[in-house]
Amino acid sequence: MATPLKIDIVSDVSCPWCIIGYKALDEALGKLEGKVVADITWQPFELNPNMPPEGQEIVEHITEKYGISVEQSEQNREMIKQRGLEVGYAFGNRGGGRIYNTFDAHRLLHWAEDEGKQTELKLALFDLYFKQSGDPSDHAQLLAVVESVGLDKDAAKAILDSDKFTQEVREAQQLYQANGISSVPAVIVNNKHLISGGQPVAVFEQALAQIAQEAEAENSAEA
Repeated sequence: MATPLKIDIVSDVSCPWCIIGYKALDEALGKLEGKVVADITWQPFELNPNMPPEGQEIVEHITEKYGISVEQSEQNREMIKQRGLEVGYAFGNRGGGRIYNTFDAHRLLHWAEDEGKQTELKLALFDLYFKQSGDPSDHAQLLAVVESVGLDKDAAKAILDSDKFTQEVREAQQLYQANGISSVPAVIVNNKHLISGGQPVAVFEQALAQIAQEAEAENSAEA
């Protein structure tokens, strides 16, 4: 019988390593099919919580935030592009674009969990930002993505037009920050095992297999 694993992925929709990490995780889960079964929940994290509505040009932002040169920024982006291709994700225009505030996207993701479509919405939001150079703070674009995954557009609009789920998202962010999560992706398995960063498939596969084995041993000891 497959061992159930509870997996929380703390991430932001504008984080390239988050989609790289998820694709690697998903591939690892495929390799462990029949041995583990995962219940995945996406948890909120904002890379740039104070970003103004107009956003910021991405190279300008990265060089300012991390104190690196334009050349280093370009090298990093090329590496990200190649890592994406290795796990089957083709980034779009990674030579330009803007960074935006993502809080409203996280409110919709909180709602989508209850609707049973959180992962579908998360992946569509990654595509909006990385493949379509979209703006995940723009309500019209968010509603188009919501509709594309089969969620209720009117219900989503009501959320965006209000402050619904603001407190829930803030509390979740504070919880993970209080527990030491300061960078993403952070993959937390069974509330106690942390796998940090966009790791290769083999790392996820080995870690999940070991965690599942330990969980089975614990369950057998308690039986």
